[in-house]
Amino acid sequence: MDIVICAALLVLAFGLVSARAGRSPITAPMVFVTAGVLVGPGVLDIVEVSINSEVVQLLAEITLVLILFVDASTISLKALRSEYTIPARLLGIGLPLTMALGLLAAWLLFPDVNPWLLAVMAFILSPTDAALGQAVITSKQIPVPVRDSITVESGLNDGIALPPIMACIAALGAAGSHSDPSYWVSYAAKQIAFGPVAGAAVGAVGGILIDRAVRKGWMEPVFQRLASLALALLCYAVAERLGGNGFIAAFFGGLLLGTRTEAVRERIQEFGEAEGQQLSLFVFLLFGIVLVPEAAKYWDAAAFGYAILSLTVIRMLPVALSLCGARLGASTVAFIGWFGPRGIASVLYLLIFFSHLGTKGHERILAVIVLTVLLSIFLHGLSAVPLSTLYGRHAVENKPAPA
Repeated sequence: MDIVICAALLVLAFGLVSARAGRSPITAPMVFVTAGVLVGPGVLDIVEVSINSEVVQLLAEITLVLILFVDASTISLKALRSEYTIPARLLGIGLPLTMALGLLAAWLLFPDVNPWLLAVMAFILSPTDAALGQAVITSKQIPVPVRDSITVESGLNDGIALPPIMACIAALGAAGSHSDPSYWVSYAAKQIAFGPVAGAAVGAVGGILIDRAVRKGWMEPVFQRLASLALALLCYAVAERLGGNGFIAAFFGGLLLGTRTEAVRERIQEFGEAEGQQLSLFVFLLFGIVLVPEAAKYWDAAAFGYAILSLTVIRMLPVALSLCGARLGASTVAFIGWFGPRGIASVLYLLIFFSHLGTKGHERILAVIVLTVLLSIFLHGLSAVPLSTLYGRHAVENKPAPA
């Protein structure tokens, strides 16, 4: 109950000053993580929660399902093909390069760690979380194509990174089990194959049914909003019942959401974003209470080295390579490269990893992932406002004059 009271007080307190905070370098994730560390066992020891708690795992799963569904539902596949050339490059070229470079750096820094563990660590740290630099995606000083590119990339890369993460988890499960390896190959194949099919079917059919109900005047706006959570959970449940992966299903359900009515789609997304934000902040609070104190025991020079590389070279070099030939200035490429924060997706994937394989023997990746996310929360949060202002001025000064 203490954690519920703590979370409620934080949401209320930060909400009262959220507009002022939005114009400052202080972000909600920074506040919630800091509060979590303070009330957790590392400092005041007021609230104690186990990393293996069923409540933590359930919260992580619901949050991830909703975020994957809502993020994907905001993307127009038609627009992605025709208008979003920058995010298409970032997702199609930059993301795989980030994964590969992250794995290479991990192998060089941690040669004694299981390669599958290194792979899952690199893949978990590959998705970005634009919300950690909220000032970037809301600033009117930033050109719209740049803001949209960062937002679209962040909305899709967590879902794209999920299949290889689940494949690594399956491989690690096979290595640590006495079961026939063919079982785990079959398990991974079904997870990755059935998930998209189930999610696409639920999203498409559910959206069509909502559209028809709205046109006939049968469905009130409040239930249109509630449909986001209902559809996301249905995608997950149907896929899991068929042997597929529920998280992949939630992503494809949102991506192929069948509703074509713009007002209905907006209501679904608004409710999902609001609930997703609330759940995400609760996860950041748990991150500070549970994960940071546990991971801090294992932080060393190698962990700091990888965390810094992950936020700089491992992110920025693939971005630069993927945008070659896109006719963007060096400042734009550097700006997009820097604002690839690691946040809620990485935390949730880490919790999902622990729900499958436990924490014992996996302290190294716990330490690195938590440290990387922690540094990102503060470095990207604090730099969002000043760098947005600086880049915005540069963009205006270098804008071609009208003919």
